[in-house]
Amino acid sequence: MSALPAEPPPRSPYRLEHGEGPQTLAELRAALAQVSAADLAAFDARLGPVQLDQVPDVIAEYRHVWALRARPEVTAAIEASLRGEQSDLRPAHEVLARFTGEDDSAA
Repeated sequence: MSALPAEPPPRSPYRLEHGEGPQTLAELRAALAQVSAADLAAFDARLGPVQLDQVPDVIAEYRHVWALRARPEVTAAIEASLRGEQSDLRPAHEVLARFTGEDDSAA
């Protein structure tokens, strides 16, 4: 018997995957302009004077700003969090246990 195809892991609305959203500066500017002219102006103001080694950080920050404005699942996740609905959150010791090699069952 063949194994069933693996289901993709659940997608977190809090994360923007590398291939999602705008992929070029022109696309990012257009996407920001579509959702918020103020965000586009802030992006351009931050990008202009930044050191070249900091450009990826500014781009990543404003890709996330775009996601906050454009993706309904992100908006829904933020609204749920503000209402105190955080059912998919786990305590830090559970998350970190897999990286430290500790057994979290004793916690």
